[in-house]
Amino acid sequence: MAGAAAAGEGELVKQHAKEKAAWEKERAELEDERDVLKRSVVLWVKEAMGR
Repeated sequence: MAGAAAAGEGELVKQHAKEKAAWEKERAELEDERDVLKRSVVLWVKEAMGR
């Protein structure tokens, strides 16, 4: 019984690691998109102000 519980726990740890990696990848992508949008706004404001 203890071996089965340990195996289930190990599987849970693997699943958690996969989910964490997916969240970290998505976070990095969102941060990149945010940075692009920030730069776009700066350029848009400069253009609107005639600079």
